[in-house]
Amino acid sequence: MPVQKDPSGRRFVAVEAEVPGTPEEVWQAIATGPGITAWFVPAKVDGRAKGSMVLTFGPGMESEGEIQTWDSPRRFTVENKEGMGPGSPTVTDEWTIEAKPGGTCRVRVVHAWSASGDEWNKHFESVEKGWPAFFLILKRYLARFRGQPCAQIQLMAFAPGPKDKTWAAITHPLGLVEANVGQSVTSAGDAPRLAAVVEHAEPQATADLVLRLEQPAPGSARLMAVSMGGQVCVSVQLYLYGNGAQDVAAREEPVWQAWLDRLFPAPVGQPGA
Repeated sequence: MPVQKDPSGRRFVAVEAEVPGTPEEVWQAIATGPGITAWFVPAKVDGRAKGSMVLTFGPGMESEGEIQTWDSPRRFTVENKEGMGPGSPTVTDEWTIEAKPGGTCRVRVVHAWSASGDEWNKHFESVEKGWPAFFLILKRYLARFRGQPCAQIQLMAFAPGPKDKTWAAITHPLGLVEANVGQSVTSAGDAPRLAAVVEHAEPQATADLVLRLEQPAPGSARLMAVSMGGQVCVSVQLYLYGNGAQDVAAREEPVWQAWLDRLFPAPVGQPGA
């Protein structure tokens, strides 16, 4: 959906999804550090008005906002200055939960900002397009793993591109080339252990997949490749659930990292080289 404007002229994008659970259960998933980590990115939350929310999108990529309103289990807002990078407008994120019949809730997130022109519209439209995949992981977490411990493996690598070549380097050994929703996949060769079912697949050019994990542990995964500043950023997130998830993550994370390092070695003179 294109960027919209409210009566005051403030711009915003909004995304919503229906998920299983009571308002209290959904609140635990979207408004606490362990809950957010179980389906989005590693998070720390000081849950109160004037508290803080810190989201980690990768090494050195933290986003910190101040909580403005806190109305458990219905609504909270977070203000983030320069949340899209240096020089970006202040963004207010509003999260709401609305109980629906049949034991589900509607979750809605609104990102709002003030600007005199359209210079930030594409940035926020890309944020909007990213939410449905994460909401799919949230929905599955609440349906199958609600309240279970989660260990998230968050990995990132950079490649010179082009994006289609980089994406093929990732997806081919994992059995994910031209993957379709509902397809069972397994990894091969020296790729990390993976057995999964494809839950969400964007067109090949978009390079975005969500998986229902069976191995290395029950859970979910999201794999993406995004063009960024003349390079391609590869993101791999594994959400592992259950009492043994931390042990599995501790064993598997270095295996995945070593594999990514072999696929995309850092240039000489750069960190990791």
